Amino acid sequence: MDYVLVHGAFYGGWSWQPVADALRALGHDVHVVAQLPSGGADPARLGDLAADVAHVRALVDGVGREVVLTGHSYGGMVVAELADHPRVRHSVFLAAFRPKRGQTLLDIRSPHPVEWVESREDGTLHVTADESIAREVLAADLDEPVFAAVHGRGGAQAAVSYTRPSSGPEHTHPVIYVVCERDKAIFPADQEKMADGADHVVRLDAPHLVPLTHPREVAELLAGVR
Repeated sequence: MDYVLVHGAFYGGWSWQPVADALRALGHDVHVVAQLPSGGADPARLGDLAADVAHVRALVDGVGREVVLTGHSYGGMVVAELADHPRVRHSVFLAAFRPKRGQTLLDIRSPHPVEWVESREDGTLHVTADESIAREVLAADLDEPVFAAVHGRGGAQAAVSYTRPSSGPEHTHPVIYVVCERDKAIFPADQEKMADGADHVVRLDAPHLVPLTHPREVAELLAGVR
């Protein structure tokens, strides 16, 4: 089976590396999106949701075989746009935003204050510089030194990527939603709402950055998709 892994906001494909390594060890081909256009270090070059979708669509097209398309967090917004792609065999939303037609990320995010995200005048969003707050929200399971390294690799996210509405194409393949029950970035109650209508719902006892905190469990779950 081929897998295409789409990362979330503020991070890159490196956040999927432990899962990708585990899947490859199980004999699968894995294609990791290195960096979505909406994220990166240069604010002047950041794209929006449409640019992200075009980037991932080109990757899926290039695989040449059916794939399990998996999105974590913001990556779910991208995966949702490829719901009718002929080479996508399954869509997997991992603690991810799953919009309906016409919804933006801002429409479906939790109404709670988002104190761990900072907005800047250049049109970018960033994870707070306060490591203790970020770790508590995103990955409390990681030891402080380990999370410090993760935190240091974080980058900017284009604010405009949160305001582009989903085109909401109809799914032509099964959908799996994975709820992370200790998530403090996208609250489990909100994930349960977005999981409504999925063909299969899985629940993990994990925080938001589950590809880094529980890579073996995620890899085994994905490897079981047929």
